[in-house]
Amino acid sequence: MQAAIALAREGMNSGEGGPFGCVIVKGNEIIGQGCNAVTSMYDPTAHAEVVAIRNACLHLQSHQLTGCELYTSCEPCPMCMGAIYWARPATVYFGATRFDAAFAGFDDSFIYEELGIPMENRRIPMVHTGREMAVKVFEEWMLKGDKKEY
Repeated sequence: MQAAIALAREGMNSGEGGPFGCVIVKGNEIIGQGCNAVTSMYDPTAHAEVVAIRNACLHLQSHQLTGCELYTSCEPCPMCMGAIYWARPATVYFGATRFDAAFAGFDDSFIYEELGIPMENRRIPMVHTGREMAVKVFEEWMLKGDKKEY
């Protein structure tokens, strides 16, 4: 956790992004790390956890973090939680809470609220269209003999 918090401070002070840091550990080795780089990379997905997951998966040459532990300086936001669940680490440890982050100006409560609202009533409308064409790709996937399962 100390390494994740140090990355948060380092990234914040270097101007790379907000005060968030994350390390991913396998055994006793840090195999991935990241700090928030949203503003420096002009990338709204460059949260510390996502950067660290990408880094660790590249290190492992795998799309999953089996047997790994993720340490993050703050409770993951909904986007990061999605990435964490897809990566499947064994455990997630976090320092500050989402309420601490909100107090500092990083409030993601509206996203949690939006997820419970019907799609057509959300702030950003979600329009269901083109299903018949899109489903055909899934049908092709199911028949594909040389697919890499995940």
